[in-house]
Amino acid sequence: MKIKYFSLFAIVSLLSVGTLTACANPCAGQSTSTTANQVTQNDPCAGKNPCAGANPCAGKNPCAGANPCAGKNPCAGANPCAGKNPCAGANPCAGKTKTIGASLAQELQGKPVVVDIYASWCAACKNIAPTLAQLEKDYAESVNFVVLNVSDQSTTTQAQTKAKKLGLAKFLKENKTQTGMLTIIDPATGEILAQHRNNPNIADYQTVLDKAISQ
Repeated sequence: MKIKYFSLFAIVSLLSVGTLTACANPCAGQSTSTTANQVTQNDPCAGKNPCAGANPCAGKNPCAGANPCAGKNPCAGANPCAGKNPCAGANPCAGKTKTIGASLAQELQGKPVVVDIYASWCAACKNIAPTLAQLEKDYAESVNFVVLNVSDQSTTTQAQTKAKKLGLAKFLKENKTQTGMLTIIDPATGEILAQHRNNPNIADYQTVLDKAISQ
């Protein structure tokens, strides 16, 4: 009796599983022996992908447009020196012409002036003596040469009197300790065109003198 009921229960269970399987798969039981057109016509799943369009990320880039730096250069305009030269205008000599402060005496006009601060005991003066001698020879007709002798108290007093007469008093006062120095001055403006101390290189003076004479 128990065997009979158990057999019946097993048959019912099998029928139930088959029914559930058939219901769960809408494509189950379709014939695969028909032609392709027949399969398409008879297959309720033909052309259908239960997942088609179900991809939540399809066509979407979660990072698209999310780059906070996109199109931006974090350094653009961030250079504190951009367009600025921290040294611009910082040169105390920029745009300034070195001058003795006034034009020289009338007797020195028309020719560039070479002023020699001289002392008999000055080693630099002896060093540049050949250069000065050559300049005096080469430019005897086109340059005025002025020697301010500060060898001792007596010669210094004479140099001061001479400097005052020629319009060089202020210049001598500021430079009387700079023995061995040659200074080229434009007599019309008082502009210092060149100034060298203990420099025997004659070309440095010739270049400036030639330019001044030609103007």
